[in-house]
Amino acid sequence: MKGDWKSRGFSTRAIHAGQHPDPTTGAVSMPIYATSTYVHDELGRHKGYEYARVQNPTRAALEANVASLEGGLTGHAFASGMSAIATLMTLLRTGEHAVFSRNVYGGTYRFMTQVLSRYGVESSWVDSTDLANVRAALRPTTRLIYVETPTNPMMEVTDIAGAAELAHRHGAVLAVDNTFLSPYFQRPLELGAEVVVHSTTKFLNGHSDSIGGVLVATRPEHGEWFAFVQKSEGAILSPFDSFLVLRGLKTLGVRMERHEQSGRALADLLARHPKVRRVLYPGLADHPGHAVQKRQASGFGALITFDLGSFEAAKRFLDRVEVMSLAESLGGVETLTSHPASMTHASVPPETRAELGIGDGLVRISVGLEDFADLAADCERALAAV
Repeated sequence: MKGDWKSRGFSTRAIHAGQHPDPTTGAVSMPIYATSTYVHDELGRHKGYEYARVQNPTRAALEANVASLEGGLTGHAFASGMSAIATLMTLLRTGEHAVFSRNVYGGTYRFMTQVLSRYGVESSWVDSTDLANVRAALRPTTRLIYVETPTNPMMEVTDIAGAAELAHRHGAVLAVDNTFLSPYFQRPLELGAEVVVHSTTKFLNGHSDSIGGVLVATRPEHGEWFAFVQKSEGAILSPFDSFLVLRGLKTLGVRMERHEQSGRALADLLARHPKVRRVLYPGLADHPGHAVQKRQASGFGALITFDLGSFEAAKRFLDRVEVMSLAESLGGVETLTSHPASMTHASVPPETRAELGIGDGLVRISVGLEDFADLAADCERALAAV
């Protein structure tokens, strides 16, 4: 593309950054390069592509696009969000230590406590809403601070700029899982983080038809290492999935606006309902992280967690929704409901779930793009059965 795309607006970059019209046909959409290898012009000379595990034009376009949206130096796309997280963790060596937000995606907790712990990588899990807890957990061997904000599913909010200052003072890297808000609402790299993580499965793709992950780095040495791990481990995003995420990104701005509009309205409805004991949504003025979220992001997102008091009440609600769908995942055009204790966080030990407040009565909603009147009616009807 011609011109200084860094200075262009978010949606302009989402549509154009990293993507050039096809030189052969002028196709406006990035082609799917479904090839495993590339012919060399002659021995020792090729067109920049050698083998598709290492380089693919469709994947490269996606990586450049997401890096532009997050304001990073390099992007790296993987076969799943967990592949991206696992690659990030290769920055840690045996005997080194990482500090995590206590309430992260269950797969992240499982990977650290049941996989990397076997190789001598240590981790601490703290309430990062209070940075004093992060500071207290730091050790001479701490190399990484990993923050998910807002957290899944308790919607805890961490001060990213404050966490970045702590990390830098200690000589550690700050990585932020930005899946819940997307770069449309929150850009951690601008607040001092070195790496951003996304499950592209969620809002970036936005259509519940692709699984993937991405890392965006600000440091050249991190970008070089992530590319090396992509090449060495091979957990890369396929050309077709890269195409799907690129397609989704073109409408990210308008989708996120609609997601949040309905999300705020549904959170207000739930907060007023007599059968709902508590609503966790950073957009509500009484949320403990409301002020921090308002300062560091331009929106509050579409994820809502609320407490119905018991497993029986949660089951009654979840079994009776009709417009909403009971399913794992989030961030799609359709509204998805889930039961964190038995679904996304089932791998977290019961005693740890209890400490985090992930009770059997909790329900999480990822608000989609349906007509809000239908979502509200569906919610009211299901709550009437509780």
